[in-house]
Amino acid sequence: MRDPRLSIILPTYNRAAALRLALAALLGKHTRAASFELIVVDNNSTDETAALLARIDDPRLLVIREPRQGLSYARNTGLKLSHTDYVAFTDDDVEAAPDWAATIVEALDANPDVDGVGGRVLPVWPDGSPPRWLTHAHWAPLALQDHGDARRVFDAAHPCGLVGANVAFRRRVFDRIGGFEPSVQRVRDGVGSTEDHELLQRLYDAGGRMLYLPKLLVRARVQPERCDRAYHRRWHAGHGRFHARMHVPADERSRLTLLGIPAHQWRAAAANLRRYALATATGNRRAAFAAELRLRFFAGFARERVAHRHAAPAQPVPARAEAAR
Repeated sequence: MRDPRLSIILPTYNRAAALRLALAALLGKHTRAASFELIVVDNNSTDETAALLARIDDPRLLVIREPRQGLSYARNTGLKLSHTDYVAFTDDDVEAAPDWAATIVEALDANPDVDGVGGRVLPVWPDGSPPRWLTHAHWAPLALQDHGDARRVFDAAHPCGLVGANVAFRRRVFDRIGGFEPSVQRVRDGVGSTEDHELLQRLYDAGGRMLYLPKLLVRARVQPERCDRAYHRRWHAGHGRFHARMHVPADERSRLTLLGIPAHQWRAAAANLRRYALATATGNRRAAFAAELRLRFFAGFARERVAHRHAAPAQPVPARAEAAR
């Protein structure tokens, strides 16, 4: 294999059946030619993952086990082992389009003024279609993403998120801002984590720019339990808790706080409480559920801030130093 242009880092945990499909998409015969290495980081799987990986004979594949549980740990370990100028991330429950790797390399070659690129994460629903209530507005808990049909550049002025199932960076990004932050990482089957958001926030704060390419496509198989309202309630509460561990500029600029919670969060909670009461009174179930989810986010945020309001902010760790621990 010629020297690769791109490192693809794929953390996995106890999803052997889904991982088989993800690997087939990345390594399959229909994959458009691209020079890459694929680093699969087994994060303590106890299912058939190890046996599956042992059966694959492909010079592009490197398998490593990361004993510390957590997505940020796994990604940072993959970063330590990568040997290219471009680094992409994907997940074990998504299937990349045949031109995915080639499109990343071409986009970064053609756009030297951006630090990375991301694209669409579209759903494969378990029953062919989602429940009627599960609209695009509820895609965040499913790690789905579609920012439209046009190319866009995201930066500090337009800090839109890009999810780790379909994103790539120049290696210099991690030398500049450090790796993924463990304090906000997903561990095992935890929900609501903000490792992608936190990393991009640091990049935007440092003047970084990301390109959104709608043709950069992966498809995610949505697990049936994630189509249930109970999962979305749990995710939003968890997301609030993880968001509280971050120290976003809007929170840090707020001089008015109560119990460690910025005034704008209290105002938003009051507004959502009014929306919930009005929607419930008028029988608008969709609006009531949307307001309820925002209130659950606030509840998770508030509990975390109250419990840790005297703790010092976590400091991002450079990827290579973190992986070496």
